Amino acid sequence: MARNARPTAAKREREKALIERRQQKAERRRTEKERKAGAAPSPDGVDPDIADIKLGPQPPAEWQIDE
Repeated sequence: MARNARPTAAKREREKALIERRQQKAERRRTEKERKAGAAPSPDGVDPDIADIKLGPQPPAEWQIDE
């Protein structure tokens, strides 16, 4: 039996959806990169992500504390 060599409509739709998701993802990455580049550094020169971390063992998080 002969097979249909042409891609089906469903495959074309899937491929279009993949391309659209890739474009959206690239746009999100681009905007996030611009946002991070435009963010002003903290005034005291300390990275805000690690500002509250102290040397040694860290205290347990709120969800880890048993009451």
